[in-house]
Amino acid sequence: MKIRNRHLVRAAGWLGAGIARGLVRSLRCRDHFLGPDVARGRLALAHRFIYSIWHENILLPAVRFGGPDLAVLISSHADGQILGGLIASMGMEMVVGSTTRGGVEAVRRLVRPDTSWRNLAVTPDGPRGPRRVVQQGIIYIASRTGMKIVPIGVGYDRPWRLGSWDRFAIPKPCSRARFVFGVPVGVPAGLRTAGLEEDRVRIQAEMDRVNALAEAWAATGKLVLPAAGTDKSHKLAS
Repeated sequence: MKIRNRHLVRAAGWLGAGIARGLVRSLRCRDHFLGPDVARGRLALAHRFIYSIWHENILLPAVRFGGPDLAVLISSHADGQILGGLIASMGMEMVVGSTTRGGVEAVRRLVRPDTSWRNLAVTPDGPRGPRRVVQQGIIYIASRTGMKIVPIGVGYDRPWRLGSWDRFAIPKPCSRARFVFGVPVGVPAGLRTAGLEEDRVRIQAEMDRVNALAEAWAATGKLVLPAAGTDKSHKLAS
Protein backbone atom coordinates (compact mmCIF):
# COMPACT_ATOMS: atom_id res chain seq x y z
CA MET A 1 0.00 0.00 0.00
CA LYS A 2 1.27 3.46 -0.91
CA ILE A 3 1.96 6.02 1.78
CA ARG A 4 -0.13 9.00 0.68
CA ASN A 5 0.84 11.52 3.34
CA ARG A 6 3.83 13.33 1.80
CA HIS A 7 4.63 15.01 5.12
CA LEU A 8 4.93 11.62 6.80
CA VAL A 9 7.20 10.36 4.01
CA ARG A 10 9.37 13.48 4.28
CA ALA A 11 9.62 13.17 8.07
CA ALA A 12 10.56 9.51 7.82
CA GLY A 13 13.20 10.40 5.25
CA TRP A 14 14.81 13.08 7.39
CA LEU A 15 14.80 10.82 10.45
CA GLY A 16 16.26 7.93 8.48
CA ALA A 17 18.95 10.14 6.95
CA GLY A 18 20.06 11.35 10.39
CA ILE A 19 20.28 7.82 11.73
CA ALA A 20 22.10 6.59 8.62
CA ARG A 21 24.68 9.38 8.78
CA GLY A 22 25.37 8.64 12.44
CA LEU A 23 25.76 4.95 11.66
CA VAL A 24 28.15 5.60 8.76
CA ARG A 25 30.35 7.79 10.97
CA SER A 26 30.75 4.89 13.39
CA LEU A 27 31.74 2.32 10.75
CA ARG A 28 35.26 1.33 9.78
CA CYS A 29 34.85 1.88 6.04
CA ARG A 30 37.34 1.02 3.30
CA ASP A 31 37.03 1.22 -0.48
CA HIS A 32 38.82 -0.52 -3.34
CA PHE A 33 38.55 0.38 -7.02
CA LEU A 34 39.28 -2.29 -9.60
CA GLY A 35 39.35 0.54 -12.16
CA PRO A 36 39.37 4.35 -11.83
CA ASP A 37 37.99 6.17 -8.79
CA VAL A 38 34.39 6.52 -9.95
CA ALA A 39 33.03 7.55 -6.54
CA ARG A 40 34.48 10.76 -5.12
CA GLY A 41 36.47 11.36 -8.32
CA ARG A 42 33.55 10.82 -10.69
CA LEU A 43 33.05 14.49 -11.56
CA ALA A 44 36.54 14.64 -13.07
CA LEU A 45 35.76 11.77 -15.48
CA ALA A 46 34.31 12.21 -18.94
CA HIS A 47 31.74 9.42 -18.72
CA ARG A 48 28.36 9.35 -16.99
CA PHE A 49 27.76 6.30 -14.82
CA ILE A 50 25.00 4.01 -13.62
CA TYR A 51 26.00 2.70 -10.18
CA SER A 52 24.62 -0.81 -9.73
CA ILE A 53 23.99 -1.81 -6.08
CA TRP A 54 21.89 -4.66 -4.70
CA HIS A 55 18.63 -3.44 -3.20
CA GLU A 56 19.61 -4.68 0.27
CA ASN A 57 22.74 -2.48 0.29
CA ILE A 58 21.56 0.83 -1.17
CA LEU A 59 21.42 2.85 2.05
CA LEU A 60 25.07 3.10 3.10
CA PRO A 61 26.55 3.82 -0.37
CA ALA A 62 23.95 6.56 -0.81
CA VAL A 63 25.06 8.19 2.45
CA ARG A 64 28.78 7.87 1.74
CA PHE A 65 28.92 8.70 -1.95
CA GLY A 66 25.71 10.59 -2.70
CA GLY A 67 25.68 14.14 -4.04
CA PRO A 68 23.65 16.57 -6.13
CA ASP A 69 25.10 15.15 -9.35
CA LEU A 70 23.47 11.79 -8.56
CA ALA A 71 19.89 10.60 -9.03
CA VAL A 72 18.48 7.37 -7.62
CA LEU A 73 15.99 5.17 -9.44
CA ILE A 74 13.15 4.66 -6.95
CA SER A 75 10.12 2.40 -7.31
CA SER A 76 6.56 3.58 -6.68
CA HIS A 77 6.10 0.89 -4.01
CA ALA A 78 5.76 1.88 -0.36
CA ASP A 79 9.34 0.96 0.51
CA GLY A 80 10.50 3.01 -2.47
CA GLN A 81 8.58 6.02 -1.21
CA ILE A 82 10.25 5.91 2.21
CA LEU A 83 13.68 5.38 0.66
CA GLY A 84 12.89 8.21 -1.73
CA GLY A 85 12.19 10.52 1.18
CA LEU A 86 15.55 9.61 2.67
CA ILE A 87 17.34 10.15 -0.66
CA ALA A 88 15.69 13.55 -1.12
CA SER A 89 16.73 14.62 2.38
CA MET A 90 20.36 13.99 1.38
CA GLY A 91 20.11 16.35 -1.60
CA MET A 92 19.88 13.78 -4.39
CA GLU A 93 17.30 13.58 -7.15
CA MET A 94 14.73 10.82 -7.51
CA VAL A 95 13.67 9.13 -10.75
CA VAL A 96 10.53 7.02 -10.40
CA GLY A 97 10.80 3.83 -12.41
CA SER A 98 11.43 0.11 -12.24
CA THR A 99 14.14 -2.17 -13.59
CA THR A 100 11.52 -4.91 -13.94
CA ARG A 101 9.63 -2.88 -16.55
CA GLY A 102 12.55 -2.19 -18.82
CA GLY A 103 13.25 1.19 -17.24
CA VAL A 104 11.07 3.09 -19.71
CA GLU A 105 9.83 5.58 -17.12
CA ALA A 106 13.38 6.36 -16.05
CA VAL A 107 14.73 6.69 -19.58
CA ARG A 108 12.22 9.42 -20.40
CA ARG A 109 13.78 11.59 -17.69
CA LEU A 110 17.35 10.43 -18.22
CA VAL A 111 17.50 11.64 -21.81
CA ARG A 112 16.15 15.12 -21.00
CA PRO A 113 18.83 17.80 -21.48
CA ASP A 114 17.68 19.92 -18.52
CA THR A 115 18.49 17.49 -15.70
CA SER A 116 20.62 18.84 -12.84
CA TRP A 117 22.47 15.55 -12.33
CA ARG A 118 24.61 13.39 -14.56
CA ASN A 119 24.88 10.00 -12.82
CA LEU A 120 22.34 7.41 -11.67
CA ALA A 121 22.17 4.77 -8.92
CA VAL A 122 20.07 1.67 -9.64
CA THR A 123 19.16 -1.42 -7.65
CA PRO A 124 19.11 -3.95 -10.51
CA ASP A 125 17.19 -6.58 -8.51
CA GLY A 126 14.52 -4.14 -7.31
CA PRO A 127 11.85 -3.33 -6.48
CA ARG A 128 10.60 -6.85 -5.66
CA GLY A 129 13.35 -9.28 -6.65
CA PRO A 130 14.29 -12.00 -7.05
CA ARG A 131 17.03 -11.10 -4.62
CA ARG A 132 20.43 -10.52 -6.24
CA VAL A 133 19.18 -11.24 -9.75
CA VAL A 134 19.95 -8.52 -12.29
CA GLN A 135 16.90 -7.47 -14.32
CA GLN A 136 17.18 -6.40 -17.94
CA GLY A 137 16.06 -2.85 -17.16
CA ILE A 138 19.52 -1.62 -16.15
CA ILE A 139 20.88 -2.86 -19.49
CA TYR A 140 18.08 -1.09 -21.33
CA ILE A 141 18.82 2.19 -19.54
CA ALA A 142 22.56 1.92 -20.27
CA SER A 143 21.89 1.10 -23.91
CA ARG A 144 19.53 4.06 -24.39
CA THR A 145 21.62 6.65 -22.50
CA GLY A 146 25.21 5.64 -23.26
CA MET A 147 26.01 5.58 -19.53
CA LYS A 148 28.51 3.00 -18.33
CA ILE A 149 27.50 0.56 -15.57
CA VAL A 150 29.66 0.41 -12.43
CA PRO A 151 29.04 -2.80 -10.42
CA ILE A 152 29.45 -2.08 -6.70
CA GLY A 153 30.04 -4.75 -4.07
CA VAL A 154 29.14 -4.00 -0.45
CA GLY A 155 30.18 -6.10 2.52
CA TYR A 156 29.47 -5.82 6.25
CA ASP A 157 30.83 -7.85 9.13
CA ARG A 158 27.84 -9.88 10.45
CA PRO A 159 25.12 -7.25 9.78
CA TRP A 160 21.59 -7.36 11.06
CA ARG A 161 19.10 -8.36 8.36
CA LEU A 162 15.42 -7.60 8.01
CA GLY A 163 12.84 -10.22 7.09
CA SER A 164 12.08 -8.52 3.76
CA TRP A 165 12.39 -10.14 0.33
CA ASP A 166 15.90 -8.67 -0.10
CA ARG A 167 17.06 -9.40 3.47
CA PHE A 168 17.89 -5.70 3.81
CA ALA A 169 21.27 -5.31 5.53
CA ILE A 170 21.91 -2.98 8.48
CA PRO A 171 25.55 -2.90 9.60
CA LYS A 172 26.28 -2.97 13.29
CA PRO A 173 27.78 0.22 14.75
CA CYS A 174 31.60 0.34 14.77
CA SER A 175 31.85 -2.75 12.53
CA ARG A 176 33.76 -3.20 9.25
CA ALA A 177 32.13 -2.00 6.04
CA ARG A 178 33.83 -2.64 2.70
CA PHE A 179 33.08 -1.36 -0.81
CA VAL A 180 34.52 -2.80 -4.03
CA PHE A 181 33.92 -0.82 -7.23
CA GLY A 182 34.16 -2.77 -10.47
CA VAL A 183 35.54 -1.53 -13.77
CA PRO A 184 32.89 0.53 -15.65
CA VAL A 185 31.12 -1.60 -18.26
CA GLY A 186 29.82 -0.22 -21.55
CA VAL A 187 26.69 -1.57 -23.25
CA PRO A 188 26.02 -1.40 -27.01
CA ALA A 189 23.65 1.35 -28.10
CA GLY A 190 20.14 0.65 -29.36
CA LEU A 191 19.69 -2.84 -27.91
CA ARG A 192 16.22 -4.31 -28.22
CA THR A 193 14.63 -6.79 -25.85
CA ALA A 194 16.09 -9.87 -27.52
CA GLY A 195 19.60 -8.42 -27.30
CA LEU A 196 19.58 -7.50 -23.61
CA GLU A 197 20.22 -10.93 -22.12
CA GLU A 198 23.88 -11.31 -23.07
CA ASP A 199 24.83 -8.08 -21.32
CA ARG A 200 22.50 -8.85 -18.40
CA VAL A 201 24.45 -12.07 -17.80
CA ARG A 202 27.72 -10.14 -18.02
CA ILE A 203 26.59 -7.58 -15.40
CA GLN A 204 25.21 -10.40 -13.21
CA ALA A 205 28.63 -12.05 -13.18
CA GLU A 206 30.36 -8.78 -12.26
CA MET A 207 27.85 -8.03 -9.50
CA ASP A 208 28.38 -11.51 -8.06
CA ARG A 209 32.16 -11.08 -8.24
CA VAL A 210 32.50 -7.66 -6.59
CA ASN A 211 30.00 -8.52 -3.86
CA ALA A 212 31.83 -11.75 -3.05
CA LEU A 213 35.08 -9.76 -2.77
CA ALA A 214 33.51 -7.10 -0.53
CA GLU A 215 31.77 -9.60 1.75
CA ALA A 216 34.91 -11.72 2.20
CA TRP A 217 36.92 -8.54 2.88
CA ALA A 218 34.45 -7.42 5.54
CA ALA A 219 34.33 -10.84 7.17
CA THR A 220 38.10 -11.46 7.31
CA GLY A 221 39.65 -7.99 7.20
CA LYS A 222 41.71 -9.01 4.14
CA LEU A 223 40.97 -8.19 0.51
CA VAL A 224 42.05 -11.08 -1.70
CA LEU A 225 42.35 -10.23 -5.39
CA PRO A 226 43.42 -12.44 -8.32
CA ALA A 227 46.97 -11.58 -9.34
CA ALA A 228 47.07 -9.99 -12.79
CA GLY A 229 47.71 -12.53 -15.55
CA THR A 230 47.76 -15.54 -13.22
CA ASP A 231 45.44 -17.89 -11.41
CA LYS A 232 47.04 -16.97 -8.11
CA SER A 233 45.74 -14.46 -5.56
CA HIS A 234 47.28 -11.73 -3.45
CA LYS A 235 46.12 -10.07 -0.28
CA LEU A 236 45.82 -6.40 0.55
CA ALA A 237 45.95 -5.20 4.14
CA SER A 238 42.63 -4.34 5.77
